[in-house]
Amino acid sequence: MRKQLYFIFSFFFVSFSLYAQMQHPVKWNYYINEKSEIIFTASVDNGWHLYTMDIPPGGPLPTSFVFETINGAELDNKVTTLAEIITSFDKLFDMDISWYKDNPTFTQKLRITNPDRFLIEGYIDYMSCNDENCIPNKEEFSFSENHLPASLIASVRKKLSKDKETVQAITSQPEENNIEITEETDEIATSSVDWWQPISQEWHRYGAGSAENDKSLLIVFLLCFGGGFIALLTPCVWPVIPMTVSFFLKRSKSNRKKAFSEAVIYGVSIIFIYLILGLLITLIFGASALNELSTGAVFNLIFFALLVLFAVSFFGAFEFTLPSAWTNKMNNKAESTTGSISIFFMAFTLVLVSFSCTGPIIGSLLVQAAGMESIIGPAIGMFGFGLALAIPFAFFAVFPSFLQSMPKSGGWLNSVKVVLGFLELALALKFFSVADLAYGWGILDREVFLVLWIVIFVLLGFYLLGKIRLPHDSDLKNISVIRLFLAIVSFAFAVYMVPGLWGAPLKAISAFSPPLYTQDFNLYDGEVHPRFRDYEEGMIYAQKQGKPVLIDFTGYGCVNCREMEASVWSDPRVKRIIDNDYILISLYVDDKTKLPKIMEVTENGKTRKLRTIGDKWSYLQSYKFGANAQPYYVLLDNEGMPIAPWKAYNTNIEEYVEFLRNGIQTYKSKNKNAQ
Repeated sequence: MRKQLYFIFSFFFVSFSLYAQMQHPVKWNYYINEKSEIIFTASVDNGWHLYTMDIPPGGPLPTSFVFETINGAELDNKVTTLAEIITSFDKLFDMDISWYKDNPTFTQKLRITNPDRFLIEGYIDYMSCNDENCIPNKEEFSFSENHLPASLIASVRKKLSKDKETVQAITSQPEENNIEITEETDEIATSSVDWWQPISQEWHRYGAGSAENDKSLLIVFLLCFGGGFIALLTPCVWPVIPMTVSFFLKRSKSNRKKAFSEAVIYGVSIIFIYLILGLLITLIFGASALNELSTGAVFNLIFFALLVLFAVSFFGAFEFTLPSAWTNKMNNKAESTTGSISIFFMAFTLVLVSFSCTGPIIGSLLVQAAGMESIIGPAIGMFGFGLALAIPFAFFAVFPSFLQSMPKSGGWLNSVKVVLGFLELALALKFFSVADLAYGWGILDREVFLVLWIVIFVLLGFYLLGKIRLPHDSDLKNISVIRLFLAIVSFAFAVYMVPGLWGAPLKAISAFSPPLYTQDFNLYDGEVHPRFRDYEEGMIYAQKQGKPVLIDFTGYGCVNCREMEASVWSDPRVKRIIDNDYILISLYVDDKTKLPKIMEVTENGKTRKLRTIGDKWSYLQSYKFGANAQPYYVLLDNEGMPIAPWKAYNTNIEEYVEFLRNGIQTYKSKNKNAQ
């Protein structure tokens, strides 16, 4: 009987759902009149209402008109209506909601440029509700030459003929304005704005730059400094501690003053070696080339393979070390020489011995620092990393007796090694994701990335609880409190990522995971999407709409860009301002899509070839704005001139809101003065 009741209930539920989906309480009629206007009329059934076009975020679906194809015409401003509006507080959405009274009529003005090629296609996205339920729906529309009134076609052709004669008369005279005829549409192109004009002088009016750059350098330093302390826990670094103590015990014995001075030399030598390492890599490849290399498929795939290799090694499959002859030779050199030179060789021995564990950390940090495309970035980064290693080793050199109170190496070091293996395996996916995004392969979409991370951290949790044993692991009769808490953190982190499979933004890992738009199934609608990914197209559109422009110089491999999008742009205030008051143009400087034709430009007296879309936007950023780091946000007016200081990585939402509002205020003030 229960099965029968369940069947009947399911039948009626499905039938009601299908009925609700089949309902069309709003009927649309549309046509083009003699005034070159598209007229949309909505016939709304009794008891139902249609929401307005300006519903704020967090409310129901607003009515919106989307024009996907526009040929032989231009839109003149936005869709307008004179319909009466009713506003009421809605408890469900906890906000004031507005809808149209009776049957509203909407108007979209057009400028017909070529009636023979006229085609407009699009759809109306809307939601209709009554007291019981709401139905989201779409109404597709299409207009061709056959939908144009005959009188309108005649008047447009007459006007075009006169304009063409005027242009021919003008172009026959010397030294006239920059007016040209485009053969494709017979339109008169009168726009002569140079949107690529450099604006370095204009930046000085705002005093832009130094504070933001200082913040970026500080972040790079702190990241690398933290990476240095993480490296101290690696099993490759730990054995160097007794080697260091033994070396300095032989030298100073009871002379504390000499021990202190030599410890300082030792610490400075460690910092110097890592600093020189960072500078050499940058000078050999170049700051810009290193950043380009870091987004290339070959580099990222090699780094992905290396990290996987290190992870497998840390799991105990094999031992990965540098040739022992190198380290033995350096150690013997340190023992045989005297003075500061021997201390320097001892520091070099530390770097060589620890490289198999610190190499992946150094590489990851260098890639991050190289994103600044400045020699200062890697230098500051390697200084921070070397400083973090130098402080404790200098301390060991001064106080050798401190070693006696430290835990001895043993099974716990292998556990640290395995945990690092899991973390490196997770980090390896980030490098593969950069290549996947830059080249548009679509292999590692966001949900695939999250599934892999969830599995990795669940397995890490089981390992910490002793449920998984790997080679070289010691017998574990019971687990320590530290392992228990680390297992809880690992499991909690895995659970935290599960909602991301349905589109949750997951701000904590937004810098590492692929962007939301790569996800096939996404229930989250708080993401900001760019209107354009082409600079010129976006500027032309903004000029026609009479809106300022937000230029977003970003990159697929830019972790700070992803964090800004997830942490700052997702804020309702920021999203509302960007969506409503700006034309957002996102330019990916590492987009590897080939340009239709190679562009040649002159940079610093040398000819440079731009082969990809990313090359073009990277050159635009350096040529026009004198910058080459991402993220980089610029507010422009319709002449391509700045209306606010530029903005870099800064997760302070209040400052970003003020940055956007100041730009709007300056833009309106400029336009008012121009009138």
